Amino acid sequence: MIGFKEVHPMKFTKMQGCGNDYIYVDCTKTLIENIPETARKVSDRHFGIGSDGLILIRPSEKADFMMDIYNNDGSRAKMCGNGIRCVAKFVYDKGLTKKRKLKIETLAGIKELDLTIENGEVSYVTVNMGSPIMKASEIPVITDREEMIAEPIEIAGNTYEITCLSMGNPHGVVFVEDTDTIPMETLGPLFENHKIFPDRVNTEFVQVVDRNRIKMRVWERGSGETLACGTGACASVMACILNGLTDHQVTVSLLGGDLEITYDEEANLVYMKGPAVKVFDGEINLG
Repeated sequence: MIGFKEVHPMKFTKMQGCGNDYIYVDCTKTLIENIPETARKVSDRHFGIGSDGLILIRPSEKADFMMDIYNNDGSRAKMCGNGIRCVAKFVYDKGLTKKRKLKIETLAGIKELDLTIENGEVSYVTVNMGSPIMKASEIPVITDREEMIAEPIEIAGNTYEITCLSMGNPHGVVFVEDTDTIPMETLGPLFENHKIFPDRVNTEFVQVVDRNRIKMRVWERGSGETLACGTGACASVMACILNGLTDHQVTVSLLGGDLEITYDEEANLVYMKGPAVKVFDGEINLG
């Protein structure tokens, strides 16, 4: 038929970790064209599937699999703590592997994952998130300081104290009295696009409940406010420790649920444990 274009549907699985939801596609044997555009289309909550972004599971020469992640604005991300837990669930539950200890390649390095299996499926995943990066130039932050711990930053005429570090992507942690009253839609973009952050920044607003529990809301670069951020939870706990506010094992309460974060000071490693949940499988025509 003249003008007819055959459209092949893309198979996907929607998954979430503490409400941080992504569209997952098995790219171990197939390829996707125009990935940034595809990420924007599938992430749209009105005209697409609806998600915080798109995660492609690729083969890896260095690890068991590779996680390739795109934000809902089409920009590429290096790492996502909630996303990588769901990658582990995807590859195990769908029979791509039977390993209970996995190595996943990311743009932020290779991460080691320990899977908790219940009734033949992955329920929880513990991730070795690696060592926090504190050097300002490597986060990156434009400053004459070697590190950014409780340093002042001016936003819309107000001065905040911010602690910055990288857990594979840049984070700025700000301590507040009450996370429920933060005007996220106003403050989030101002922090994200502040001139001292050349690659933009994920901003965590943290309320310390006690030595072993904090509340956190997050504004993610490229995605806006999300229900959870795994790397952000790790960054928030590290910021708490650096400022003497919590112990080394902390429950982080996010809008989408809780994550357990542990810092091994001797090894200088951060561990994150949290749920991984399948929402549904589907197909979508992108033409």
